[in-house]
Amino acid sequence: MFMGEYSHTIDAKGRLIIPAKFREGLGEKFVVSKGLDGCLYAYDPVAWSEIEEKLKELPQFKRESRKIIHFFLAGAAEEEYDKQGRILLPLKLREYAGLKKDAVLVGAGNRVEIWDAERWAAEEPDNIEEIAESLGDMGFSF
Repeated sequence: MFMGEYSHTIDAKGRLIIPAKFREGLGEKFVVSKGLDGCLYAYDPVAWSEIEEKLKELPQFKRESRKIIHFFLAGAAEEEYDKQGRILLPLKLREYAGLKKDAVLVGAGNRVEIWDAERWAAEEPDNIEEIAESLGDMGFSF
């Protein structure tokens, strides 16, 4: 399970350091794809295979299904680390996520999310009471 939050800088070539704790969980090769809310998702090979299987189960004759498949698969890229633990994020993925210089890597259970630092700051909840109420509405308790 991925958890935690790490800030790193993307260099001029589009390379990003992946924290050691995340590298351990992602493995030597992993997949980065577009994510929801304007971020990127990084999955280890097993989790990515599960995503692919779920996408294959969508009804292929429905336009909505094809759009979902295209969204997640068209821009996905298999990544490997260089000797410094960096990956080269493809330009299209950087553009999608608005990644220019400052990035935040967030552990999100079965995946790592890669956010532009400003977008991530805007995502942070203003009011913990709203979160607590939403959790209660979803039937979640500690």
